[in-house]
Amino acid sequence: MPPSAMASGGTGPGDRRARGREAEVIAAEFLAREGFEILDRNHGTQRGEVDLVCREGGVVCFVEVRSRSSDAQGGPEETIGRGKARRVVAAASDWALRNGGLEQAMRFDVVAVTFEEAGPRVELYRGAFDGEGKPGLW
Repeated sequence: MPPSAMASGGTGPGDRRARGREAEVIAAEFLAREGFEILDRNHGTQRGEVDLVCREGGVVCFVEVRSRSSDAQGGPEETIGRGKARRVVAAASDWALRNGGLEQAMRFDVVAVTFEEAGPRVELYRGAFDGEGKPGLW
């Protein structure tokens, strides 16, 4: 482990990015097992990014993946504020315009990954926020 990671207890920026990438892989595998079709990953614009673009039935799902190493400070899903949700909506709107238009049935979901000793715990929140970025579940 690099000295900077040891000094910060292993939670430096590089560690967080690696954990975030790992959480996205775990989330994509989980969603695929649940019957979602993965359409795109990490679609970004200057205004925001959406981690996963999926299809569940006839609905295009824009999925924000959040992770934490424990629930001690709340679940990963609780880290999404209205500003973050709006950035996801901006990237999702860009993706939709490039891939069939805004008339498609769309939904904003969150996959929360908590890294526990026994292995990652994954929770899916369908319709976690709306097109205005207003949280619907917490």
